[in-house]
Amino acid sequence: MKWKGKRQSSNIEDRRGQSGSGRGIGGLNPMLLGPLFRLLFSKTGLIIVGLFLVFSFITGNNPLSLLSNFVGGGGGSQTQSAVPYEGTREEKELADFSATILASTEDVWNGLLDNYREPTLVLFTGSVASACGSASSATGPFYCPGDEKLYLDLSFFDDMARKLNAPGDFAQAYVIAHEVGHHIQKIMGITDKVHNLRGQLSEKEYNRYSVRLELQADFLAGVWAHHSQQTARMMERGDLEEALNAAFAIGDDRLQKQSTGRVVPDSFTHGTSEQRIRWFKKGFETGDLEQGDTFNANPL
Repeated sequence: MKWKGKRQSSNIEDRRGQSGSGRGIGGLNPMLLGPLFRLLFSKTGLIIVGLFLVFSFITGNNPLSLLSNFVGGGGGSQTQSAVPYEGTREEKELADFSATILASTEDVWNGLLDNYREPTLVLFTGSVASACGSASSATGPFYCPGDEKLYLDLSFFDDMARKLNAPGDFAQAYVIAHEVGHHIQKIMGITDKVHNLRGQLSEKEYNRYSVRLELQADFLAGVWAHHSQQTARMMERGDLEEALNAAFAIGDDRLQKQSTGRVVPDSFTHGTSEQRIRWFKKGFETGDLEQGDTFNANPL
């Protein structure tokens, strides 16, 4: 891909080198609870609590937040290192690449959708906390509709090449564009409709909707590639094959066969290799959002 020198997105939240931590009561860090309780049950503490309650009544502030700050800091969900994270030269290049691809998706979707809300890409190492809960690198890249952010541990790209046999920069771009596709679904209200079915259907039935949701995100990644190539001309010979190979590598049937030696279609949540390739190609070849209704497609 000819991506170097292109615009990079500013919607990047770099949490690399940070470690996730849980939240305590009312958002308080658990480490603060001991000192807080000792303070509360002292004579001086009762006076201070009374002052805090009066102040919070006047200002409308949460008294728990005021008390936690008094004891020694709020309860964030991420512990930040005082030393700025410094990755390898290769990792820096991957971070720059990811920011460039995200910028390309912004250019495309701002042109295709009215009032497009640009998502944030969170880079992390090891584990991360999101509005959808905590996750480790083993989860792989994911989109959280609760905070409209994409989460990516850059080491996944190395795993793609070594463990999935899906190398190449356009394969990596496909992964980012797929997660942005989930953001498009959130904006369009599709994600909420599918998630609301979870308690109404059996696991087998819900999996079928999950597959259609994922295949539509593949289609939307193809739509991005179509329009990006028309305007930015980043693709080179062999790039399309890299994306198709990546789609093939992460098909449910192939992953199940690779890990367990057998295929269980009723447990599919992302679609077969053939389906993922076909829907990405359809998006890439047409560039037409109207062609991506996977929910009414028959056969899928």
